[in-house]
Amino acid sequence: MDEYGWEVVPVVDLAVLGPLAAYDAEGTELRLGGPRQRAVLARLLVARRQVVPLPRLVADLWDGQALPGDPEGAVRTFVAALRRVLEPGRRPRTATKVLVTEGPGYALRAAVGDVDAWRFERAARAEEGAPALVETLEGALALWRGPAYADVAGAPWARAEAARLEGLRLHVVERAAAALLARGGAARAVPDLEEFVAAHPAREEGWRLLALALYRSGRQAEALSAVRRARRTLAVALGLEPGARLSRLEEDILRQAPHLDPAPEGGGQVWARAAEAYARALPAADRSRLRTAAGLMRDVAVTGGEGLSAAREHRLAAVAEARRYGDAELTARVIGVYDVPALWTRSDDPVRAARLVAAAQDALRELPEEREAERARLLATVAVESRGAAAGARSLRAAREAEALARRLGDPGLLVFALNGVFV
Repeated sequence: MDEYGWEVVPVVDLAVLGPLAAYDAEGTELRLGGPRQRAVLARLLVARRQVVPLPRLVADLWDGQALPGDPEGAVRTFVAALRRVLEPGRRPRTATKVLVTEGPGYALRAAVGDVDAWRFERAARAEEGAPALVETLEGALALWRGPAYADVAGAPWARAEAARLEGLRLHVVERAAAALLARGGAARAVPDLEEFVAAHPAREEGWRLLALALYRSGRQAEALSAVRRARRTLAVALGLEPGARLSRLEEDILRQAPHLDPAPEGGGQVWARAAEAYARALPAADRSRLRTAAGLMRDVAVTGGEGLSAAREHRLAAVAEARRYGDAELTARVIGVYDVPALWTRSDDPVRAARLVAAAQDALRELPEEREAERARLLATVAVESRGAAAGARSLRAAREAEALARRLGDPGLLVFALNGVFV
């Protein structure tokens, strides 16, 4: 319980895009135990919510090595320890909701938002032309800390899943570069694409994007050189000629085809370019950068549509940056920035919502009582973003307090914002 008497439900993030890891809601890494206990968790994650029979777990964990005296008992011990990590607030002798016993074995019923690989896959499915597509895909790639399932990738049961995720990662790198090019970011794309083709010389799409990025950066000769490097590399690596798209690009570069130029920008692209301009104009450590970016998020959000979706993508990152300063007023400003109907801005991701609630509660504890407008916005955020039946009382209490503060201040706009929490 916090000082308001509200129940705070811990959120555990599971990470497999690199060595296996788990983090609590504050980002602190949790202890997962020894290699075989960690392997139990990894094996259940590979199963993607499906039941893994106990005999199969034993066979996979020891993989032909000498078995202990009671291997099934050892697995049960590992499972019990993992349950304490994954559900730290669960009372003794109550049913587990995450690592469950089902039929002949165990299953990990983690939500999509609780596992980095699953969040990565969800982001990878973002449609072409979606608002803030570059930021969505680059954010997904930032989840990677090394090869997928790095500490168990040699195990036969992990090999195929690790390879599948790596293949998807390469595809997302190419999609992110293509989206950046479509937004006019050719010059920024070139260094990353050079590094990409050096590491993955058989990826023809990477070569095509590099040549296009060079051309759009005004480097036509280097673009042609990239196509020719690709031809030589593909011939050596695969014994193949370039595909139709790469060959056609070479012809288009030679004749400076008009369609190679980027298309006009949409609402989400305008947001992203404006945010980049703020980042260039103000140092990363300057708090005014966050204050002005907060205003930008509000102004773009009220336009709705692509603008709202693009601004919402940046909200959690801005909140995290504000919290690093230890400035409750700044955090409150970033959290409650929108001042638009909460149905427009409410997070669709339970993990993101839980983090916004935690940030708002921390800021409420630190913010002076006289900062009533900021407190009203924070309380409204707690009300709107709280999830689940257990959060119902907390949500209503916060909403009523936000409404009372807004009425006392006589601020109609703030009252509308506070009432979102009452009725959402």
